[in-house]
Amino acid sequence: MDEAKVARIVEAIRMAPTSSGLQPFHLFVIRNAELKSKLKAAANAKDLVTDSSHFLVFAAFDTYTEARIDAVVARHAVERPGTEAALDTYYDTLKASYLPRPDDVNFDHAARQTYNALGFALAAAAELEVDSTPMEGVDNAKFDEILGLKDKGLKSVVALALGTRQAESDWLLPLKKVRTPAYDLVTDLN
Repeated sequence: MDEAKVARIVEAIRMAPTSSGLQPFHLFVIRNAELKSKLKAAANAKDLVTDSSHFLVFAAFDTYTEARIDAVVARHAVERPGTEAALDTYYDTLKASYLPRPDDVNFDHAARQTYNALGFALAAAAELEVDSTPMEGVDNAKFDEILGLKDKGLKSVVALALGTRQAESDWLLPLKKVRTPAYDLVTDLN
């Protein structure tokens, strides 16, 4: 697969909006065949893992910490000089709200933020004509162990297989896409 396209997908992930700009996740871009093989075993033997040219794993913060939130403030201060006072006030309020919460509540919040990034990745892949398949239902504990996530303060949430379409072997390609009709899916409240 064209590495320039992968770089654009990764950039879309990096630029995805998250709650309070915290970006409470880390992205692993996996090309290594041996590592993908280990992850395949933890993904319920999904060939998508090993057949993909790039296998992306989104891992969320296991909790929020003062240091993690302060790192966001420091990044903003470098990129937007003169905003420190406003940032300190905002993020001090955020810390007062987030830090007392149980770790599982904070992890759940961080995990939901990864889906913002996943959505941007899927849209970017579609725009670039890169086949992509999001994956849940994997053994997250095994993923975490294989990738050494506990030591990094992370937990895997969702994965994304990227690759080049093999039209000759894609039995779904000629079939009509089936989705819920808009009249059943959307309620317009004017």
